[in-house]
Amino acid sequence: MSSNTIYVEAQMLIRKSVEEVFEAFINPEITTNFWFTKSSGKLEEGNAITWEWEMYGAKTEVIVIQIIPNQMIKTSWGKPSTNVDYEFKKMEKGTLVVIKSYGYEQTGEDLLKMINDNTGGFTTVLDGCKAYLEHGINLGLIEDKFPQK
Repeated sequence: MSSNTIYVEAQMLIRKSVEEVFEAFINPEITTNFWFTKSSGKLEEGNAITWEWEMYGAKTEVIVIQIIPNQMIKTSWGKPSTNVDYEFKKMEKGTLVVIKSYGYEQTGEDLLKMINDNTGGFTTVLDGCKAYLEHGINLGLIEDKFPQK
C-alpha cells in the first residue's frame, strides 16, 4: 500500500441542519469561532484562500477544488499539500460531518506523525464545531491544544 492510498477520517454528528453545518465550514465569520482565527475569504470553488492561526503565527493556502452545496467540499492544503474532503450527510438527528484527509507524500515515521496530527486536529475541529453550533460556545480548543505558556 502506498502512502497515497492512506487516509485519515474523523466524523461527528452535529445536531443542526445540513444547511447550517455546511455554512459553518464555508463562511469564515462562523468558522473562526471554532477553527482558524482569520481567513482571506469564504470558500468558493476554484479559489485559493488563506487561513491563519494567529496565536501560533501559522497560515496555509487552501485551494478549493469542488463544492457541492450542503454535501461536499473538496480542498487541497498544507506543505506538502494533502487533499481534505468535508462530507455532509443529512441524518435523522442532525448532520454527520466526515472529514477525510489523503494524498500524503510522507513515509515511515513522518507519515505516522502526520496521520496522528491530522486525526487529532480534525477531531478537535469537529468537537469545537459541535459545541459552537449546538450550544453557542467557543471552547477555545484550537488555541488550547498547544498552549504557548
